[in-house]
Amino acid sequence: MKRKSLEDSPCAIARALDTIGDWWTLLIMRDAFEGITRFNEFQKSLAIPKNILSVRLKGLVTREILEVQPASDGSNYQEYVLTDLGKDLFHVMVALRQWGERNLFAEGEGPVATLVDRERGRPVGTLQLPSDDGKALQLADTLVAYSR
Repeated sequence: MKRKSLEDSPCAIARALDTIGDWWTLLIMRDAFEGITRFNEFQKSLAIPKNILSVRLKGLVTREILEVQPASDGSNYQEYVLTDLGKDLFHVMVALRQWGERNLFAEGEGPVATLVDRERGRPVGTLQLPSDDGKALQLADTLVAYSR
């Protein structure tokens, strides 16, 4: 069954999901944020079938989230490197990570990895949604204002 495209949806969330909304793509992005750049590294890390990985990477390149560059070590390989558009997904990935850490592990169980501040080596704080004056907002403090 062919998936329905949401690329022309008036909803920003629907368009974002059309671009990055399957779990293989999000796991590829997780690995890209952790510094993986080569096809075989993604394949080994994810244990993903090569044909699926190839399609997902091509889609990320087509949508300019990753770009293909010659290997940085001068070899004949190519690398998949985050673009500015791809780097802009960082907060989305951190939000997913933190939600999973808070809600998807049993008490006493925890994730195998923690996101830390590179300079200090300390865990990053919880993402918050600030208002324009700095107040931390919760769901009840917000609403979606439609322009049309």
